[in-house]
Amino acid sequence: MGFGGPIGLIVVGLILSLAFTEQQIGPLQVNTLGWILVLAGAMWLVLTVVQQSTKRRHTTTATTTDAHGRQATTQRTDESDPPPPPAV
Repeated sequence: MGFGGPIGLIVVGLILSLAFTEQQIGPLQVNTLGWILVLAGAMWLVLTVVQQSTKRRHTTTATTTDAHGRQATTQRTDESDPPPPPAV
């Protein structure tokens, strides 16, 4: 996920909510629809930021046995950043 979708949704919502004064299309108020789009875009933006800021953790465990039958366990944990969003 990138940042273009949520920012575009916020912009369209702000245009609908601030540019029109009490316009009504049937039972639908354009101002209310605009604020709903702004809130949806803001939540989408927050989810995108949270998803891209989390690190991924990968744990590898290896158990080896020597000639005397003793076992040794080695555990390695790697943290990596998530891959960047695909370029559009």
